[in-house]
Amino acid sequence: MATEAELDEMMDSFLATRETRREDWDTLEFQTKAGEQFRRAQIRYMGSGATGHHEGDSRILQAESFTFSNMLLPPGAEGPEHNHHDAEEAFFVLEGSLEVRIHDLEDGNRSVARVLGQRDFIKVPAGVPRSLKNVGDTEALFCVMLGVAKPQLPTYPPTSPMVGITRD
Repeated sequence: MATEAELDEMMDSFLATRETRREDWDTLEFQTKAGEQFRRAQIRYMGSGATGHHEGDSRILQAESFTFSNMLLPPGAEGPEHNHHDAEEAFFVLEGSLEVRIHDLEDGNRSVARVLGQRDFIKVPAGVPRSLKNVGDTEALFCVMLGVAKPQLPTYPPTSPMVGITRD
């Protein structure tokens, strides 16, 4: 039987508070090579998402089945067209207005979009190219979940502004 102190320590190992998080504007900084509209911040809670390797960040809770982070987009900022081949991705809007667009696999110029507001949710299956844009005049803050513990880095379809952009 666990002592109260052991339970207390266990509880703390499961916890990631807002006060211990930070906005990471650098993890996707490479995308600004395609334009300043791609500047945005990731706020990691569990796992590193698909933004790269952040194993050295001891504040991140280890993911067992999925990742969870927040993303912060300034007005007009975008998440470029990309594809996660290994996991579905879910978005839950906390603040602001977020346009989520899915693109045709064969012709990424064909696409449809929906605008999500506070407490709206959408999931995008693995293998479906998607992009995001803050279409409001305030910051958009939303939750991002990927359905695997260690997602592969996303790929960029030929119609994405990230084609040819490298992380270094």
